[in-house]
Amino acid sequence: MDERFEVQRLIPAEAGVIFDVVRSPQGHVAIDASGMLQGATGDPAGAVGDTFVIHMDREALGDLPMGKYDVIVTITGYEQDRYITWEVSGEGFPSIGHWYGYRLEPVDGGTLVTSLYDWSAVDERWKPEGRWPIIKESALKATLGILERTVRPLA
Repeated sequence: MDERFEVQRLIPAEAGVIFDVVRSPQGHVAIDASGMLQGATGDPAGAVGDTFVIHMDREALGDLPMGKYDVIVTITGYEQDRYITWEVSGEGFPSIGHWYGYRLEPVDGGTLVTSLYDWSAVDERWKPEGRWPIIKESALKATLGILERTVRPLA
């Protein structure tokens, strides 16, 4: 089974406008199609190593009764207006090896946005049957649609 998703969408907006959304904690919440991201605390990312907090509720997935909890988003890759990746950890638990990100490529008509999700480095002990990937490919595609709807008035 493939342990990485890459989905793309051409969004008719400048890369800088899109990047401002995907580097922002509030932007993550605004465009989330999974329903898990409920709020955020912190400032937009500006470099590798920056962090912010996302307030989560896994009930939207219906898979684990975790209640409300927070994750720390740590930026692991950053190139202004072009590329951003992050991993998540939490109070009392380190990152388990999955990461997310966006690659932005200016093209005629806007920006080709690639959403990335990779869980290939997650240890097998964290992969009980049927729970990975946590986020389905369809949710990544839907998030790109919400991203386009979000940036359209800003473009």
